[in-house]
Amino acid sequence: MNIKFSICLLLVSFFKLNAQSVVKSPDGKLAVSVSADNGMPQYSVTYNEKTFIEKSPLGLKTNAGDFSSGLALQANSIQNKVDESYQLRNIKKSSVHYTANEAVFSFTKEGRPALDVIFRVSNNNLAFKYKAYPQKETLSCVVQEEASGFLMPKGTTTFLCPQSNPMTGFARTGPSYETSYMLDDAVGKNGWGNGYTFPCLFKVNGGWVLISETGVDGGYCASRLIGHENGLYSIGFPMPGENNGNGTTSPGIPLPGETPWRTITIGETLAPIVETTIPFDLVKPKYEASKEYQYTKGTWSWIIKMDNNTTFPVQKQYIDFSAAMGYETILVDALWDTQIGRDKIEELAAYGAQKGVGLYLWYNSNGYWNDAPQGPRGLMDNAAIRRKEMAWMKSIGIKGIKVDFFGGDKQVTMKLYEDILTDANEFGIMVIFHGCTLPRGWERMYPNYASSEAVLASENLHFGQQSCDNEAINAAAHTFIRNAVGSMDFGGSALNKYYNSDNIPNKGSKRMTSDVFALAASVLFQSGVQHFALAPNNLYDAPDWAIKFMKEVPTVWDEVRFLEGYPGKYAVLARRKGAKWYIAGINAQKEPLELKLKLPMISEGTTLRYYQDDELLNGKIMDIKYRSKIGVPIKVPCNGGVLLTN
Repeated sequence: MNIKFSICLLLVSFFKLNAQSVVKSPDGKLAVSVSADNGMPQYSVTYNEKTFIEKSPLGLKTNAGDFSSGLALQANSIQNKVDESYQLRNIKKSSVHYTANEAVFSFTKEGRPALDVIFRVSNNNLAFKYKAYPQKETLSCVVQEEASGFLMPKGTTTFLCPQSNPMTGFARTGPSYETSYMLDDAVGKNGWGNGYTFPCLFKVNGGWVLISETGVDGGYCASRLIGHENGLYSIGFPMPGENNGNGTTSPGIPLPGETPWRTITIGETLAPIVETTIPFDLVKPKYEASKEYQYTKGTWSWIIKMDNNTTFPVQKQYIDFSAAMGYETILVDALWDTQIGRDKIEELAAYGAQKGVGLYLWYNSNGYWNDAPQGPRGLMDNAAIRRKEMAWMKSIGIKGIKVDFFGGDKQVTMKLYEDILTDANEFGIMVIFHGCTLPRGWERMYPNYASSEAVLASENLHFGQQSCDNEAINAAAHTFIRNAVGSMDFGGSALNKYYNSDNIPNKGSKRMTSDVFALAASVLFQSGVQHFALAPNNLYDAPDWAIKFMKEVPTVWDEVRFLEGYPGKYAVLARRKGAKWYIAGINAQKEPLELKLKLPMISEGTTLRYYQDDELLNGKIMDIKYRSKIGVPIKVPCNGGVLLTN
């Protein structure tokens, strides 16, 4: 009896331990299993009982101890329910109700608390972070390596953006998340040798997995994914050469201290990828907004007219253009300090105020970590000088700044991003970043954050025909990857046929996409603040229906829904603002895209305004009645678009 009783106790303990080592989503479909195999912490992920992440490593290696091996998982995990609601105007969904199950898995080493792995599991999303504890008398540590990995099942294909070498590209400003995606590729590669930038999309077991991170601030570095031969992807810290070698590659944290969240979104379709709010669910505002910030539309001369036209007369013309479009801002780009001057900027700001148009001013982020010559330089990296500059901007009514050329993900650089945002908020200034890292939950963390580039953006359409040739392919990728996790300041929707000052044929690169495509992109690409690539000549040389739409299209949304698509091939989404729906689609495939769109958000018999392209990419509009039984038949040519509004 004693032997049987002991066996029963062992079995009860075994099943109790295993039950506590699993945390599921509220709907029970997504499950995370955590274990310690031979002292090494690991996890795996299933959705609807199908494996999406194989057993993968967890842990940290620090100068206070190795917390990736020799660990014991404690039997009693702490599990909590999370139920929160919040409003955020400048993301894909204005009102969010976040429910999740949280589990804290505690690991000891040699009998002492070493590491907690905190998992949050919501429907279609999971995230984890670490909490490290003091060892003996150490109250701080350097995280030398993060063991976190993501082992993909066999047959997985990838949609990834290779990380560039440091100190490469224009004026040695790389990496700045501006390389092309490698679509439908095999696992087992490592990009160009440096891994991949977040976010990273995988097609797994007929479904989809999107991996990224959120909550990164000045207390840690930003990370990337390193690819390995067997389909394992691991967390990589910044490269030593980033930012001209300045700053450490390994972040330092206090003890006890926490890391940012690693996020994973899983779906049997692309709907959870497009619709996820996980980057914002896991973070909180870092400070109060100093005022109510406005998310606006605007114009900028630089994308069409380039550096030489950052002049007083041209910027005044663009103020008039923005006013004519009903837009609230213009972006005065690089070299305004020498080609316009401060006195004239004050005059422009006053003139814009009379027209109801505010100014965003461009700044170089630095003076010492790359060779970008454009000014103003050396004003954003020094707190005293930066704050004096911002006080001047506030005194003349500047609405926001665009800060460019960062080129690194080290902790010191993350602190600079945070310091710029924090100081700018004190002076009521919004911030756009370019030549920069991916935003990681910043829309919620920093109330005056506007948007980030972190993508191969519209400037490349001006610089080379190849980018124009691939515009539709890239747009159909960004919709499901880059823009799925944060605001994307693409600066697109050009209506010029040619990228030159006067829209002269056969001068500069030629836009290959249609006008309907340009309008659809303004809906597909999400950013609370948008400066579109429109030009004053479009008031008379673009179709009236195109200008009318661009006057009315919102930049903030209440809801998004995935309808159809495949990364790099085509994309059809629906966004809602108030009671009005905007259904937008583009096609990058050589053959026409033919679909019958079912629109469950549209009532039977509703009259829809229908923008469509013919085979020669000539756009036209018509009104149709929505019939739910047959949907809306659409036929979109290569490089064309479709739009429907109620």
